[in-house]
Amino acid sequence: MPFVVAVRKPDPEKVSAYECGFDAFDDARMKFDVRFYLVSLLFIIFDLEVAFLFPWAIAFDEVGALGFWAMIVFLAVLTIGFIYEWRKGALEWD
Repeated sequence: MPFVVAVRKPDPEKVSAYECGFDAFDDARMKFDVRFYLVSLLFIIFDLEVAFLFPWAIAFDEVGALGFWAMIVFLAVLTIGFIYEWRKGALEWD
């Protein structure tokens, strides 16, 4: 059934590049700039930070000193990752 009702000549807008900024039908073995990976790491760092900080903040009274210091260690690891990305130049786009 899809072969009967599908459009045979798609619109050029539909087959154009989207989201990633590269042509959809280009060579699959092309090299990506390392900054794409660094930006994705930066997103994961802040996404994890927010995902863990909200429940921790809500249950702050119940976690005690051990929970406090565990979160400080977690934030220190994330800060080290952020500093790594900053020094690699992931925040500077030319």
